[in-house]
Amino acid sequence: MARNEMGKIKLHGFNNLTKTLSFNMYDICYTKTVFDRNAYIEYIDERYNAERLTRILTRVTEIIGANILNIASQDYDPQGASVTLLICEEPINQSVNNEQKDSHKTKNYIDDKDINNNAIISENNDEDKDINVVKNTGKNSLVAHLDKSHITVHTYPEYHPDGGVCTFRADIDVSTCGKISPLNALNYLIDCFEPDIMTIDYRVRGFTRDITGRKIFNDHKLSSIQNYISSSVIARYHMIDVNIYQENIFHTKCKLREFDLDNYLFGFSEKDIHPGEAKEIARRLRKEMDEIFYGHNFSDDY
Repeated sequence: MARNEMGKIKLHGFNNLTKTLSFNMYDICYTKTVFDRNAYIEYIDERYNAERLTRILTRVTEIIGANILNIASQDYDPQGASVTLLICEEPINQSVNNEQKDSHKTKNYIDDKDINNNAIISENNDEDKDINVVKNTGKNSLVAHLDKSHITVHTYPEYHPDGGVCTFRADIDVSTCGKISPLNALNYLIDCFEPDIMTIDYRVRGFTRDITGRKIFNDHKLSSIQNYISSSVIARYHMIDVNIYQENIFHTKCKLREFDLDNYLFGFSEKDIHPGEAKEIARRLRKEMDEIFYGHNFSDDY
């Protein structure tokens, strides 16, 4: 394996490794009335609307050292939002064109004059892959963007049909090709959402080569996703790892260690209710959190 004087592996051509981080976070709360439940859904929908999610994902792009090709954002009725960023490693000419139709917003960060219309390929097959080849006239080079270099977020407000437990979920996927690693943005995402529960998956696919032709299936050492989580966050969460090292698959799920009932009550506080009712609400909230954390349903007397 060829190395330069700095001890880094010298690669042949482009780094073809695909690195994908999936970050699923949950926020749990309890409401006593339909009015409070609707108020919570409205609050969480506004707090994580498409505009704020776009700012978060833009910052993620900066942290991992990528460049934005395109932003598409959407708020949904009655609730929910989604944002998709197309990204690349190489810098591009940043000229922003805004196009708004209905509530759908798209920002294109590639100047129209830099696009060779004959070099744009749209291919929809069974795997729903899109390929965009963009000509950068400044450097007389091509930047190829595939669906494997993107950042997406979707939100899912939800509530229990027979009770006051409400759950908000946000799914964020960061997928990159090349040297940049989405794991570098993990602490920022945790700080942004402050989840009660989170499930994190990371995988590396494909291979690149050194200059001798030897395949490299992972270009960074990793024994656990926790290697990239700050010690202060680790101290706050109970964490379980399930890793398949030989397949470059890493999985970590996390649940807050401390449980303060007032942090989960929306529209009222623990002092406003009878201790017996507070105990029952706490039981239901813990049951909801444990079911999400362990991934299966428990009996009603849990």
